[in-house]
Amino acid sequence: MADKIITIEGKNLTEFYGVNNQKIDLFIKYFPKLKVVTRGNEILLSGEPEQITLFEEKLHTYSDYYDKHGPLNSGSITQYIEEGTLPASDFGAGDEILVYGNNGIIVKARTPNQIKLVSALRKNDMVFAIGPAGSGKTYTAVALAVRALKNKQVRKIILTRPAVEAGENLGFLPGDLKEKLDPYMQPLYDALRDMLPVEKLSTFIESGIIQIAPLAFMRGRTLDNAFVILDEAQNATESQMRMFLTRMGKTAKFIITGDKTQIDLPKKQPSGLFQAERVLKGVEGIEFVYLSGQDIVRHDLVKRIVDAYDKVKTTNENS
Repeated sequence: MADKIITIEGKNLTEFYGVNNQKIDLFIKYFPKLKVVTRGNEILLSGEPEQITLFEEKLHTYSDYYDKHGPLNSGSITQYIEEGTLPASDFGAGDEILVYGNNGIIVKARTPNQIKLVSALRKNDMVFAIGPAGSGKTYTAVALAVRALKNKQVRKIILTRPAVEAGENLGFLPGDLKEKLDPYMQPLYDALRDMLPVEKLSTFIESGIIQIAPLAFMRGRTLDNAFVILDEAQNATESQMRMFLTRMGKTAKFIITGDKTQIDLPKKQPSGLFQAERVLKGVEGIEFVYLSGQDIVRHDLVKRIVDAYDKVKTTNENS
């Protein structure tokens, strides 16, 4: 029998251990012959030396992954422990910091497909990022836009969404058009507030360096020398999507994000995202990146919720 203390340093313990220690409990589950106790940033091990060594190796590899990509979700931890495989195909590719945000936030691609999104934009001027809620599509896209602005690669950032009301009526909200639309655009503001000081963000918006507007406001414009993000693209109609994509100026970067499971268009109205996927695949200069439940970086329950809905959908389609 032997004893060992492992000290965890430089990590958010709630992220690293999981809520209520659920992630570290997965490691413990696969080492039933070890006695494992967590006390703050210390993990106390007691048991056979070989088991302690193996536990330490597994935890050390997870720790390295965390430092480079952020926390794994529970499913990926289980896969890693059982199969020895980590989700990132290029282990070092997530080292690239996109933006140093507010309050010490370091923004970088944290999952394999987020890394693919960053890489795809480096090689192409237009990228579609398609995946479920919480997979980091919009957040990563906004980080890339802010980086491009800070590096003077573009002169402005344009963020847009289709003004589809998702079962709610904007007309009943108080205020003028901007005040009605601001809550709808809130996810974009939230991402920007993580990455830019409040005063600078306000200045950029007032001066038009950062523009946040409904998709309909893009009609007739040429979007040049700009980083442009179309968010919630599944709610763009076919004509809106074509209109938006043809706004692209000579020196622009476009990212189109969407979740094909959350369409709020009327039932008889086809989504422009589906049509774009069919029509534009294989077009030079355009790349499609697909994110999945494995890329979800919110609470672990979000991944389980997405998986549960996907199972029901698959069952219904096969019945």
